Amino acid sequence: MWIYILVGLVALLAGAALGFFIARKYMMDYLKKNPPINENMLRVMMMQMGQKPSQKKINQMMKAMNNQMNNK
Repeated sequence: MWIYILVGLVALLAGAALGFFIARKYMMDYLKKNPPINENMLRVMMMQMGQKPSQKKINQMMKAMNNQMNNK
């Protein structure tokens, strides 16, 4: 009787851990393919903050965001 409960509990924990890692991998791949912000969005955001968005600034910010995504 106790062995069935123990096996069920271990299987439940293993399934939860496996599901977590699969979902995490899927989301990381999804965000890499479809980044949440692009250059046009960044340009509009900078204009709303009162900054003049030069291409150099936009490239620097995009590179910084991509580096942050790759480091995780």
